[in-house]
Amino acid sequence: MNKTPLADRVRPENFEEVLGQNHLLGTGRSIKRQIEEGRLFSMIFFGPPGSGKTTIARLFAKKFSADFVSFSAATSGIVEIKKFMGEAENRKKLYNRDTIIFIDEIHRFNKAQQDAFLPYLEKGTITLIGATTENPSFELNSSLLSRVKVYMLYPLAFDDIKTIIQKALVSEKGLADKYELAADALDFMVNISDGDARVALNALELSSLATEERMINLKTVEEVVQRKALRYDRAGEEHYNLISALHKSLRSSDPDAGLYWLARMLEAGEDPLYIARRLVRFAVEDIGAADPQALVVAIAAKDAVDFIGRPEGDLVLAECVVYLAKAPKSNDIYLAYEAAKDDAMKTMAEPVPMHIRNAPTPLMKKLGYGKGYKYPHNYPQAQVEQEYMPETLKGKKYLKKKNS
Repeated sequence: MNKTPLADRVRPENFEEVLGQNHLLGTGRSIKRQIEEGRLFSMIFFGPPGSGKTTIARLFAKKFSADFVSFSAATSGIVEIKKFMGEAENRKKLYNRDTIIFIDEIHRFNKAQQDAFLPYLEKGTITLIGATTENPSFELNSSLLSRVKVYMLYPLAFDDIKTIIQKALVSEKGLADKYELAADALDFMVNISDGDARVALNALELSSLATEERMINLKTVEEVVQRKALRYDRAGEEHYNLISALHKSLRSSDPDAGLYWLARMLEAGEDPLYIARRLVRFAVEDIGAADPQALVVAIAAKDAVDFIGRPEGDLVLAECVVYLAKAPKSNDIYLAYEAAKDDAMKTMAEPVPMHIRNAPTPLMKKLGYGKGYKYPHNYPQAQVEQEYMPETLKGKKYLKKKNS
C-alpha cells in the first residue's frame, strides 16, 4: 500500500496539467514565456494554501534539470539552509548544475535571516523559490524583493477543484478507478475545500479509506470531514436566492434573519468576500446618507475579512450585518443617481457653463472661462445663489426635499 498522501501522488507532472493559474501559465503569460525562453530566476509565489505554489516550484526544477532542495521556514533553521547553499555553491563550481532551493512559508524568516540569502542570489549560486500566504510587501525585506520576481496565485475555482478530484479518482497514481463519487458528495467536497486542492484531495483520500463500498456517498464524506452539507450552488439559483434573502432581511431591518441567511451562505462554502462586497453595496444603496457610517463599517468589514479570512472573519461579517440591519434606511441617493445618470445618457452633452469652468491660463480667462463665478466662501454660511446645471437642465433636482 502506497503511504504517500494522495495530494502528493497526483501532483501535476507538467505545467500543462496545472489548473487555475492561467494568468501565469497560459499562452503568452509571464511564467509561460519564462519557460519557453529557458530563463530560470528567483521568484516568490504569493497565494492561498493549495493553489499550486509547491507544485510549480517542483516543475521548474524538473523542466530545467536542476537539483531541488525543499525547506519549511516553520521547521528549518537558517544554519541548516546555509549548509545546503554551500553545497549548491560547490555543485555549481564543479558541475555547473543549478540548484533550486524552495522555502515554504518564507515569511516566517525574520529580516536578518532573509538577508542570509542575498550573497548567494547575487552570485547566482542558487535559484530561490519562496512560497508565502502573506503579502510579500509587508513580510519580506525590500533587498530580497528587489532580487526576485513576485507572482500572485489565486484560489482554485469550483470547476478546477472538481477536475482535480475527478482525475484523482481514475489516475493510476491516485485511486486507480477503484471508487466512484456521488454527485452531491463531489459538490460538497469541492465546496468545503475553499479553493484548496490539498483539502479536497485529503477529504477524498479519507473518504475512500472510510468506506467499504465502491460508491463514496455524501454521508461518508460528511462523517470524514465532520461537517454537514448544506444545499447550495454557488453558480446557480440557490446562490442568488440566499443573497436576495440576506439583502431583503437587512432592508427590512431584521438582524436575526440577516444573521441566519449569512450563516447559511458561509457554512455552505460561499466566498466571504463576495458577501462583503454585497454588504458594501447595501450600505450605499439602502442606507446611504441616512447613516454615512454604514459604508465605513462595511468597508472595514471587507478589509478585515480579507485580512484574517475564515473562520475568524465570519464574526466580522455578522457584526456588519447586525449594524446594517439596525441602521436607518434611505434609498434617496440611489434614486437620485439613477435619475442623474438617465439625464446624462439621454440628453445632449451640453458644454459646462462658462462661469464654472476652470481658467488656469490667461487666454482662457480672456475667453470668459470662470467669468462671473461667485466664490461661496465670500458669502454668509458659504452659500450663494448660482446655477451649476447646463442650460436645458436648469433648476433640475434629483434629491427629494424632506419635510422639516
